[in-house]
Amino acid sequence: QVACIEVVEAYVERIKEVNPLINAVVKDRFEEALQEARQVDKLLSEGPGDDCLEEKFPLLGVPITVKEAFSVYGMPNTSGLVNRRDVIATSDATVVSRLKQAGAIPLGVTNCSELCMWYESSNRVYGRTNNPYDLQRIVGGSSGGEGSVLAAACSVIGVGSDIGGSIRMPAFFNGVFGHKPTTGVVPNDGQFPNAHGVRTSYLCTGPMCRYAEDLEPVLRVMAGPGVSKLKLNEKVLLEKIKFHCMDHDGGSIFVSPVDKEILQAQKKVVEHLESDLGVRVQHVAIHKMKYSFQIWSAMMSSKDSEGQEAQRFTDLLGDHGKPVWPLWELMKWLVGMSSHTLPAIALGLTEKLVNLNLSGSAKLVSMGKSLQEEMEALLGPDGVLLYPSHPTIAPKHHSPICMPFNFAYTAIFNVLGLPVTQCPLGLGSEGLPLGIQLVAAAYNDHLTLAVARYLEKAFGGWVLPGEV
Repeated sequence: QVACIEVVEAYVERIKEVNPLINAVVKDRFEEALQEARQVDKLLSEGPGDDCLEEKFPLLGVPITVKEAFSVYGMPNTSGLVNRRDVIATSDATVVSRLKQAGAIPLGVTNCSELCMWYESSNRVYGRTNNPYDLQRIVGGSSGGEGSVLAAACSVIGVGSDIGGSIRMPAFFNGVFGHKPTTGVVPNDGQFPNAHGVRTSYLCTGPMCRYAEDLEPVLRVMAGPGVSKLKLNEKVLLEKIKFHCMDHDGGSIFVSPVDKEILQAQKKVVEHLESDLGVRVQHVAIHKMKYSFQIWSAMMSSKDSEGQEAQRFTDLLGDHGKPVWPLWELMKWLVGMSSHTLPAIALGLTEKLVNLNLSGSAKLVSMGKSLQEEMEALLGPDGVLLYPSHPTIAPKHHSPICMPFNFAYTAIFNVLGLPVTQCPLGLGSEGLPLGIQLVAAAYNDHLTLAVARYLEKAFGGWVLPGEV
């Protein structure tokens, strides 16, 4: 109905219109994208039947954006690290290559936090990204540019990665859908920093979208042959799903209490499921969730089965430059001379402390394994858990420094290896997005995706910023 060139031009114009406000796209490839759009139109005008094209190029002509931490040929690949500001990708990350082969057209790359290890997307290379619903609010991290660009209707599909909630927090704060697949299904190759040692089991690459129905086709393309491990062809009968609900983590001292509005939104979901589907939502209290942050932290810094140590964050900070001394960087930061952000310096400082308490860490790793067994037993082949995406709605800029561990609500599911879909639930009283996490047992991504499609119809899904 519409020429591909018109679609791409519309998105290019939209980015030019709003990016000065949100600072989400940090480098564009508009000229190349428009050229690729013309090639798509040429292919359609002279090509074979529609069915054949749809099978070969399921995302033909669809404009996408990619987190800057992923290699996109000809684009910068700094991950917000000043020492890498001259690094230009000479190839595509595996998922980017697959999306391109499926016909998608990248418009550019988007902002992230420094080295992808903080939940505000701000760095000394590109500056800070702002939330389209309120420019004074954060977009989350580390895939924050993607959350912002999608919410502002500047892109159709986003490529994100997630080791502690880096897909789901931005999706939540920006009112879009984000899916962290079951671990080990979508390849992580071609991103910086990539996971090493035990962390290869926790890092996930996945799709972010404005519309729930787009998650599955994009996940299929991203997963490639790995998609056979998932049950995406199985029909899901929502009435047969065993729903469980947990309102909060049990009261961790490290994490904020859950906002009343988030609890209220979750309650409405429970009521709707029970009245509309005739199911009974089981309220559960999983005691070990109270220790989510400690479990994640211990498991992230543990050795893998071959005894390999986890990569040190301070080593990553020194990439393409001299070794970094966090304490010296803090001194420099205090007088405005450091090229690193305060959260990155703080992480470098606290990293050493984590490794001091080895016996405590071993107990927490053991608790994590036991929690994983408990979760798998609870969810089984047909269970979905409803759980807050974050204890608060999108906070103001810089405020995460005061509550640095709130990401525990998403992070715990990385170390448990479970698939999770973050689903928007409209806007709250301040006009900021609400949402919920949908969690299933490993390889049951089809359940959370089906529930997300259902809740989108019931609660309206993504809302254009400024519309209400």
